[in-house]
Amino acid sequence: MIELSPDLSTIKGAPATFDTFLALEGEIFRRVGERKTLRFVAGNRGYFIKIHTGVGWREIFKNLFQGRLPVLGAKNEVRAIERLTALGIETTPLAGYGWRGWNPARQQSFVITEELTDTVTLEELSIDWPSKPPPLALKRALIGKIAAIAKTLHENGINHRDFYVCHFNLDPETTGKNDFPLYLMDLHRTQIRARTPQRWIIKDIAGLHFSSMDCGLTARDRLRFIRAYRGKPLRAVLAEEKRFWKQVQKRARKLYDAHYKRYKARYEERKRALSSRSCG
Repeated sequence: MIELSPDLSTIKGAPATFDTFLALEGEIFRRVGERKTLRFVAGNRGYFIKIHTGVGWREIFKNLFQGRLPVLGAKNEVRAIERLTALGIETTPLAGYGWRGWNPARQQSFVITEELTDTVTLEELSIDWPSKPPPLALKRALIGKIAAIAKTLHENGINHRDFYVCHFNLDPETTGKNDFPLYLMDLHRTQIRARTPQRWIIKDIAGLHFSSMDCGLTARDRLRFIRAYRGKPLRAVLAEEKRFWKQVQKRARKLYDAHYKRYKARYEERKRALSSRSCG
């Protein structure tokens, strides 16, 4: 099976086939096991393609023994992009996808998304916030937008599983507008059910909390998120859901303590890279 936008029906003057996309060459952004992500250009437009060549039976059984359904290929991300788009959550526009093979351990698949130009991650945007706080209006707008996205996901049976600030993208030039787009990225591991289990909601919110601990947010900022996420008065939320938010805090702290050195090193490395870019 293969579905493509009209702009991708031909590549380099020849009809595009499944093998065309598996053999694409470009700038490789990530390679994990039998999955790689690369950027390519077609018709003067940039795209990202994520290629899966089979996870193997070992990975499948490992996930099953841990009580998790394995992600076998691109189909999961395609479904997530389509569902988020239907819910009005901004994400990378889907440009094509395909899969073939009956063996779940060796199934080949790909998903293509349009490149979002002139955007940065929320992690990059907030890198200097501890020493150079952003305008209050921008910070409040971002908190409200992220809370709305989380609320929409969880109320519609969706959990992200990698719900970190580095997976939100935006164009800094648009943040002065009343309503600017905020894109949720990296939907590879997203789960969709009829109803989101509470343990997965806790994991999502804790991941967001953990990844924003070095962003210079205040206790009031976090309370603002809680109120927007639940959509009702803060006093009522804290009275009714004390145990839930304690679990979120506990898991976020555990994540931070477990990954502090690696996370801090990446944070400082990214900060140095951004500083050199701005100076250049």
